[in-house]
Parts: sequence; structure tokens; C-alpha cells
Amino acid sequence: MPVKSYKPVTPSRRTMTGHSFEEITKTSPEKSLTTGKKRSSGRNSNGRITVRRRGGGHKRRYRTIDFKRERHGVPAEVTAIEYDPNRSARIALLTYEDGEKRYIIAPLGVRVGEILNSGPQAEIRVGNSMSLERIPPGTAVHNIEMRPGKGGQMVRSAGDSATLLEREGKYARLKLPSGEIRLVLSRCYATIGQVGNPDHANVTIGKAGRSRWLGRRPKVRGVAMNPVDHPHGGGEGKSSGGRHPVTPWGVPTKGYKTRNRNKLSNRYIASRRK
Repeated sequence: MPVKSYKPVTPSRRTMTGHSFEEITKTSPEKSLTTGKKRSSGRNSNGRITVRRRGGGHKRRYRTIDFKRERHGVPAEVTAIEYDPNRSARIALLTYEDGEKRYIIAPLGVRVGEILNSGPQAEIRVGNSMSLERIPPGTAVHNIEMRPGKGGQMVRSAGDSATLLEREGKYARLKLPSGEIRLVLSRCYATIGQVGNPDHANVTIGKAGRSRWLGRRPKVRGVAMNPVDHPHGGGEGKSSGGRHPVTPWGVPTKGYKTRNRNKLSNRYIASRRK
């Protein structure tokens, strides 16, 4: 999907780019598949801010996505490609033979009118979902389960795909978009193909207000603050902080490893990301 530019009527418009939405075929969501979406604005159950710079943004309805693709052997027709405000990828509306409708993440190249399937009998083609033990090595996949039956958790962002490298016993070896090589049980399901909307990465926000639409509040540099507000603050004239970068609470950042060394899933990572 191409990225469109705007007529430079203001300084922000000069660099701003956006989606052309050419592939969108339906503008309003399927009402039965949407629910209300409560915004936490970065606050936990006690009302304290635990994630900074969140808040505001446009009101959204959540589209219920079928990450499990559990209706095995039942053909489904792609009846619409829709915009989803909650994710970078587009979503596809599937209508099954018995009339049931479900949303899935739209793979790149899937068009309205195509018939998709899932399960052991599904053929090897883009948009079909099956276990990794049935997918040939070298195939690009997305929406990958981490545990059998739990539903796809990995590789769901716009333009992403993982490569199935090989199978070793009961495990499949996958190369993820980050460069990490990970072992996943071969019984886990994945969808063939690449996630659609690959041009999402090429869009330039252009102005501060557009970030506010997304619920992102401004970020203030620590060196612009006073010493009472941040460890980087203060100094005569403009100062670069005078110490290694830290958070407002003094925790090292930029290069500081945050992953738990004792995490159980560490054993399934064959090679770390570069």
C-alpha cells in the first residue's frame, strides 16, 4: 500500500506522510465483533501512573480478533479488509459457511473474495493457518503460537514475518523479525505469509498533534529539568548530564539489560537478537 504525501500548506504538512487506505473495502466495523475499550492512561489498579506519557487520544472500539483460527476444516470467505485503530496491521473479516463472522490479521496479498482455511487439511497458501509441523522450511509465517491452543502471540505487527528455518524433534526453529532465533513446539499453529500494511514503517507523523491523537503525551528531556526533578538536571549553561544516562529514579538506561536472567523461556532462545 503506497504512502501518500500532503500539499505543504504548513511547515508540519511539508514532511507529513500518511496511508492512502487503498486496500480498505469497509469503513465501519462489524458491530457484533466490537466491544468498548477502557483507557488506563498508564495507571495501574491503584490509580498510580506506572507508564509515563500516556493519555488522551481518540476514542476507540476494540475489534475482537481470532488469533486461534480454531475452526478447522471450515472454509471462510474474505468479505472485507478493514482499518483497526488498535494495531498497525489491517484486519480481514472472514465469513464462514454457516454465517459466523470473525476478524483475523490481514496477511499481505489477501484479497476480498478469497477462501481461507485452517487446520491439518489446509493447503500451503497465504492466509491459511496450520501447525508448524506441516509448513515447509523456508516459509514466511506470522501470528505464531507460543503454546499449542493459546492463540498467536508472536509476529503480529504490520509488515512482519518470521522464517521457519528447520525442525528438530518436537521443536521448530524460527527466525523472528528481531533477528532472534527461537525454538517453538511444532504443534503450535501459525499463519502463512507476511502481515499486511508493510508501509506503516514509512509513515512520518509530521506534527505533535498527531501523536496526541494516538494517546502519546510529550516527552521532556532530563537535561532540560532542574536537579530536583531529574539526575540529569541542572548545571551551569547547557549540560549533557555529566553521568551515564539514567531514569528519573536513577536506574541505568540505554544498554542496561532488563530481561530476567532466570526466565523459564530463556531455554527456548537459540540465538539472541543482534
